[in-house]
Amino acid sequence: MKLSKKGEYALRALIDLGIAREVGRELVQVTELSDKELIPAKFLEQIMQELKAAGFVIAQRGKFGGYRLARPAAEITIGAVVRFVDGPLAPIGCVSHSAYEKCSCPDEEHCGLRMLMLDVRNAIAGILDRYTLADVVEVTLRKLRRDSLPLPFASARPAPGVRVKRVPVSRRSTSTSRRLAPVEGLLSELLPDYAI
Repeated sequence: MKLSKKGEYALRALIDLGIAREVGRELVQVTELSDKELIPAKFLEQIMQELKAAGFVIAQRGKFGGYRLARPAAEITIGAVVRFVDGPLAPIGCVSHSAYEKCSCPDEEHCGLRMLMLDVRNAIAGILDRYTLADVVEVTLRKLRRDSLPLPFASARPAPGVRVKRVPVSRRSTSTSRRLAPVEGLLSELLPDYAI
């Protein structure tokens, strides 16, 4: 399973909407999301319309409109979003629960590759289905606060017609790109004693 750009953008936008809700912002415009995340606005608008049709977000039209989560972030699993946008999580069709496809293997029941890929599928699904949007929002806010960075969407709504360019946190850092250590993921933030 590889998360597509569309899937990545959908998750980033949903996380931002979750953050906005946590800091008291009811609605966020697509232009704000696209500026903050450096996502093409037209592509993001298409994604948001699909998320709306699927019941993940609600849109409010008009001059002061925007998007908000359709239900609490704790009720939206990351796995549900990934499956909606990118389809099954299984690396091969013969281990998929939702989109099973017979493979070319002559003995599927005793196929070592299938057994391995089933474990891969179960590991991916286990993590993505265990964590909700609320978990990711909580960890994101915790790390922003720890690093004394401003919380996105915490300031007052910009005046109508004024576009505020927000520089993503990654662009504010030093010029050398910092790679994440394996223990810096979501699991280590939610479960401090977690180790790979």
